[in-house]
Amino acid sequence: MVMETRTRLHPLSSKGLPAYPNGWYALAFTAELPPGSVLTRAFMGQDVVLFRTRSGVVSVIDPYCPHLGAHLGYASTVEGETIRCPFHYFCFDVNGVCVSTGYGTKPPPKAVVRAWPVREQNGLILVWYHAEGRVPDWDVPPLDAGGYSPLVWRAWELNSHPQETTENSVDIGHLSIVHHYDDVQMLSDLTCAGPCLTVRYAMFRPAPFAGLVRGTRSQFTIHVYGLGYSLVEVEIPRFNIQARLFVLPTPIDVERITLRIAVSTRIVRRPREVHPLLGLLPAGLTAPLLNRILPGAVLNGLAHDVQQDFEIWQHKVYFSPPILAEGDGPVGRYRYWAKQFYSDPMPPALE
Repeated sequence: MVMETRTRLHPLSSKGLPAYPNGWYALAFTAELPPGSVLTRAFMGQDVVLFRTRSGVVSVIDPYCPHLGAHLGYASTVEGETIRCPFHYFCFDVNGVCVSTGYGTKPPPKAVVRAWPVREQNGLILVWYHAEGRVPDWDVPPLDAGGYSPLVWRAWELNSHPQETTENSVDIGHLSIVHHYDDVQMLSDLTCAGPCLTVRYAMFRPAPFAGLVRGTRSQFTIHVYGLGYSLVEVEIPRFNIQARLFVLPTPIDVERITLRIAVSTRIVRRPREVHPLLGLLPAGLTAPLLNRILPGAVLNGLAHDVQQDFEIWQHKVYFSPPILAEGDGPVGRYRYWAKQFYSDPMPPALE
């Protein structure tokens, strides 16, 4: 068989996977970018600059001013609906077009920086990456935030890859071995619809909940959109608790990712439904307290479980085909689904 020789669009990571899958990735949480602010983030082997205009519009642009190369993420300011370069006060709008200079002269027509496709929804600032520069052909669905708490979050930098971290969503076998869940059950088969993958589980987590019980049984509905965005809807029937968990791996470069996790919990109106003892106290006192505590408690539990995977993720390699066994879960189907997010064909050893 003759293989076509051409420049790869995706560099290979040391894990053995193309480093930069196409799709949507979280670069920040909404609360991190108030009006008039600027952030720099490492993304896909380069810096990008995020800014929010005074009216609240978010833009993500390449970092260097095309005039004389100043980095727009350092010492720049937001002026109205533009970001102003600190070097010569060239101003760029949300589309990356220079609209004024520091001299009051006509902006050079070629003074344009690339503006990345961006969506702000679900408390996240999401940016689209495609190796061939194609415009988005799918989106992450918006969620109704009504009745849910604001997001709380954590983030880590890891030597890993979005496909590897997201694979945990279908790796049933590791749930009991690594995370020590009991009685893990698959409630529905894995389904794939274009860029979306969905699966449902139930399991018993043998850990104290708010110091009240020795463990809890939970149901998880996992929605994966591409390799950079996973939404996990959690139900804990015993306590009438619902939560949304977000798992958001974003490539920094060919070896590293930023892994962000976030939690939002459904606002509790009747504390006695969480635990009968809470009904002995005035709901006007216990409900606000519970709603302050609950998101952080769920986030701590999620962070604990996610960190149990770190050593494995950071030191494993990607074998394809894997030697699978009964009890693994639909890992093979997941990997077939994941191929759609690469512009290059997978390397022969990974087919």
